[in-house]
Amino acid sequence: MSGAEDALAMDAASNGPSIAISLADRRLYMTGPDGGTRSFPVAIGRPGVPIPVGDSSIRRKRRDPTWRPTANQRRDNPALPRAIPPGPHNPLGKFALDLGWPAIAIHGTNDPESIGTRASGGCFRMLPEDIETVFALAEVGTPVRVVRDSLGGGAPELPVSRPVKAVPVAVPAAVKAAPTSPPPPASPPPEEPPPAPVADPRCGTVTAPLRRMICDVPALALLDGRARGTQERFLAGIADPAAHAAAAYELIQDERRFHERIAALCWIRSGTEGDPALAAAAQSCLTTALDRRLSDVAERTAALRGGTRIAGRP
Repeated sequence: MSGAEDALAMDAASNGPSIAISLADRRLYMTGPDGGTRSFPVAIGRPGVPIPVGDSSIRRKRRDPTWRPTANQRRDNPALPRAIPPGPHNPLGKFALDLGWPAIAIHGTNDPESIGTRASGGCFRMLPEDIETVFALAEVGTPVRVVRDSLGGGAPELPVSRPVKAVPVAVPAAVKAAPTSPPPPASPPPEEPPPAPVADPRCGTVTAPLRRMICDVPALALLDGRARGTQERFLAGIADPAAHAAAAYELIQDERRFHERIAALCWIRSGTEGDPALAAAAQSCLTTALDRRLSDVAERTAALRGGTRIAGRP
């Protein structure tokens, strides 16, 4: 039996559930006593972060956990606090299942968009509704196995293109003798110029340290303004008032989630902005987050455009 097959068969040796996590699939598989298996997407350790592989078990269940960054995490980002209590800014979400490996857990997240990617510090993140399900079913002592192989059969096989037998076609002599000229080169479609940055209208009154830093640091303000410019140009092209309002609401919710995410990732205590080390760490964190935000906004508006009536388009 292969390691992948053995991982899904762990429940045969016990009467309770078992958990297997595939790094290749980026999914958690939970098998119950009846042999039925459910799977859930997870985020795994980001590139360069060691990911534990092998057998462990659930050692502790925590509801509304407090997140305490490790010494390495605080060394990499001095702006991190020693602890973040339960709440919307907690990177562990509402539920955590501590494993036998030090500082490794299966837990929720305040960054649902990271699920399915390599984004964690070594833990296994789950969507809030998924970790709630697993938390309710798993007990202390539930075996957990992490494998590198795929447990879900891999990607679906794509249809194979088969060669088509050529059929000879009679060509008139006049056509054969006619000189041919190469077709003119195709002109690439004109690229749409990038939107002009749009300043945050709240910059005149905002006081929160991270928001203040985005407004005051030109490089951060430019990244933030480009994301806003992309949103404004997209909304300006929506003809239908109801569709415009719905799209605007979706983008506002995306922006709210973004600010919740940076409040947890790039945390800085009010009054410590003058510390050069803390300010540099927060600015570096914000640069990465805003750069990703710019890509996210472009993808989000493209997705909304697919289901929205745009001015000048059928």
